[in-house]
Amino acid sequence: MNEWGPMLAVILGIVEGLTEFLPVSSTGHLILVGHALGFTGDVAANAEISIQLGAILAVIVFEREKIGRLLSGAWQEQKALRATSVNQPPAAWSHRVKSSMRNHPNVWFLLGLGIAFLPAAILGLLAHGWIKSHLFTPLTVALTSILGGIIILIVEATKRTTHAKSLDQVSAVHAFWIGLAQCASLIPGMSRSGSTIIGGLLAGLDRKVATEYSFFLALPTIIAATVYETWKARGAFTDQDYMALGLGMLISFLVAWAVIAVFLTYVQRHTLRVFAYYRIILGVVVMLVVR
Repeated sequence: MNEWGPMLAVILGIVEGLTEFLPVSSTGHLILVGHALGFTGDVAANAEISIQLGAILAVIVFEREKIGRLLSGAWQEQKALRATSVNQPPAAWSHRVKSSMRNHPNVWFLLGLGIAFLPAAILGLLAHGWIKSHLFTPLTVALTSILGGIIILIVEATKRTTHAKSLDQVSAVHAFWIGLAQCASLIPGMSRSGSTIIGGLLAGLDRKVATEYSFFLALPTIIAATVYETWKARGAFTDQDYMALGLGMLISFLVAWAVIAVFLTYVQRHTLRVFAYYRIILGVVVMLVVR
């Protein structure tokens, strides 16, 4: 099965939906499945990235109430900020920032997402072509799966101080460190979800908040990557290819919607160690198979 079509789209959609928000790397799993099915090359690499849009739509639907409140609140805060800033008396810069963060939490949350988005976006623009050409391989996925699993085990074994127990406590500084951590996910197999959740834990977020923030950060990150990749690959896809891609996105949307709810419940009561063990076992198996 080496041609892009409905059956392959369904398989990749299921894989994408199952793995996008778990710390196991959806891109890595798509690469492994693609190679196992003989689906490789430029069309495969483009499809593996573009199909992620379905999973992102699942986040939008699942978190629609929070997203609606966030955008509405930010709009109201922005209007209030403009109305009061004209006659605001002079004050120390630090005092004004603290006051603004306290009075405009939704604006600052969106600003933090922008800060977290930028590092991987800039590095991705500079290095994406090289990464896709040289690192979209099963061996890379195997090595990074093992490495990521070891990192998860180390972080879970480390005592940490929690500073943010809700999303509105995630500061711009937290966002910056999570954004730096997300850069690791540009390497297939490292996992965008895993990198940002671990980055959040190290920055002082509790496990549930780190996971949910990872969901929100996925919105600008994957939407931008998907739109960019789909536009670049517009000449490689036929009308039939786009139909299959749409089917894959639909399947990934439905599967991811279910996974998000289960995973959020899971992380409230359990560590991420089971995913670390899975990554290490997967990496070892793949290395034995492809060597």
